[in-house]
Amino acid sequence: QVRLVESGGGLVQAGGSLRLSCAVSGRTVGNYAMGWFRQAPGKEREYVSAISRYGVNTYYADSVKGRFTISKDNAKNAVLLQMNNLKPEDTAVYYCAADPSNSAIRTSPDYWGQGTQVTVSS
Repeated sequence: QVRLVESGGGLVQAGGSLRLSCAVSGRTVGNYAMGWFRQAPGKEREYVSAISRYGVNTYYADSVKGRFTISKDNAKNAVLLQMNNLKPEDTAVYYCAADPSNSAIRTSPDYWGQGTQVTVSS
């Protein structure tokens, strides 16, 4: 069983930065494709970014491309999301996700974390 625990959320002003971390337990992060999703109040959960099993390929939603960077920290068995130039519309609960398949991570991952709140003030 894979367990995912997010951390690093908080309150930041527009233009600021945050780094989210997702600690993986139960399995090795290198064996899973990993992703980040977010859900703003009153909206459906949406895909943000993903990284392939071996970390070779990264993917981003158009809304965050050029501002967010996803990476794996194999030593810490974690996946990171560096978020720069944050905007008020980035305000949401951010969820970490994992799936053994590269093809499923952006649409229907098997495993989810509990989420961490990110709030960007204008």
